[in-house]
Order: sequence, then structure tokens, then C-alpha cells
Amino acid sequence: MSWTDERVELLKKLWSDGLSASQIAAELGGITRNAVIGKVHRLGLSGRAKAVAPTAKPRRARTPASAAPSAPRPAQAPVAQSRGATALKMEPMEEAALDVEPQVEPMAEVVPITERATILTLTERTCKWPIGDPSTQDFYFCGRHSDPGVPYCAHHCRIAYQPVNDRRRDKDRKQLARA
Repeated sequence: MSWTDERVELLKKLWSDGLSASQIAAELGGITRNAVIGKVHRLGLSGRAKAVAPTAKPRRARTPASAAPSAPRPAQAPVAQSRGATALKMEPMEEAALDVEPQVEPMAEVVPITERATILTLTERTCKWPIGDPSTQDFYFCGRHSDPGVPYCAHHCRIAYQPVNDRRRDKDRKQLARA
């Protein structure tokens, strides 16, 4: 398929009418959406009318959060949480939820130097849990043995994957705290 003058003019018309690249490709026939996009870029076409489908609903403009006053929230102390070496977002919690003992993972973990891995030494059977800041020299991966099909060792799997019941329990607690 070659771009004849007639096809280029039809492409320009359809593009300015606001048709998508897929629609133009179907209209022209024998070319792909990517071919249309490439030709549009080579021709330097830009700024076109937006095609509005008859069933499309108009978008509502977003209002800034400060425009709509909301009910004042009671002052609550944020509770810092972490899981492994990852800091989690601080969210206010109800006093009743503070009575629950949080499971705290050790903040710093020590992996023997012989088990540490770099990006070049990772294999299918090594733990790929990152430890430290990637922009520093002392960054490494856990490197311990992992089971087939699992990217982490048993210890890091317990941190990375939560059982469904734990997620549901945590979700229920959050909903109660908001109520």
C-alpha cells in the first residue's frame, strides 16, 4: 500500500474531522492504525476537532477540593506504620483501633554478605527483595533461596503477600475507623 495524493488528502480530512487513527485505518483500508499515526506525524498534523459520539456524556469540570466545604474531621494523631523496609502511608486511626497490637517487622534486616545478590547475580531461584536505597553503593537484593515461581524467599513472601482473611480484617477495621 502506498500513500497516494488522494489517500493523503482523505487522511487529512478524516484527521481534522476528529476520527481516531483506528477509524481512519478502517476507512482507508489496507493499512494499520500505526501506519496512520506515523503518516500523521510525518505530515506534521496536529490540533484537530474532537469527535463526539452521540451517546457520549459531556465531562464535568473538576472542582477544586477547597471549593466544596466538607464536614470538619476530628483531630487524630497519625500512626506511622511500616512493613519490612517499606514505609506505609500514615493515616489517622480511631482510638479503638489503636488498642490493637500492630505487627511490627524489624526495621533493618541483615542478610549475610555471602547471600546478598546484585542485579547481575539474580537468578530464577534467588530472592529479589530489594534492600536499601538503589541510588547508593550498599544497595543489594536479599539473594536467599526462593521456591520456583515465587520471586521472594519464605521470609519476604510473608511480608509481601497477605492472606485474604487478613486483608478483609484490615479493610473492616478501616471501615469501622471511618464510621
